[in-house]
Amino acid sequence: MRMILAVAAVLYSTSAFAQADKPPMVGDKPLVQVKPKGTKEAAANPAAAKGKPQSIAVRLQACLEIDDGTKDRLNCYDAVIPPAPKPKPAKAKGYADCRFFKEEDERLTCFNGFAESIPKLPKN
Repeated sequence: MRMILAVAAVLYSTSAFAQADKPPMVGDKPLVQVKPKGTKEAAANPAAAKGKPQSIAVRLQACLEIDDGTKDRLNCYDAVIPPAPKPKPAKAKGYADCRFFKEEDERLTCFNGFAESIPKLPKN
């Protein structure tokens, strides 16, 4: 009988911990630390690959789904190809050259031109 009561007490306390809003604490730190599911990079870059890696072309085309002329679209492009501004960049010959433009409007226009000219690739 004592064994049954001991098992019941352990199960009851375990279920109480599992249903608590806050995790069990040890001092001022949680007993178990879990990383949140969404990362900062994924929130800033909707073109980020989930699971299977995507090509740069697919990620640039995904940025086109964001409203044009917005900082969010430029942030999406910058996440794919980080900016490296130069004082006097040459005319862009490819999408990778867009990162050299210092002015955000010029960089956005450059990326838009190349992203729109990439042939549509099938999404897997």
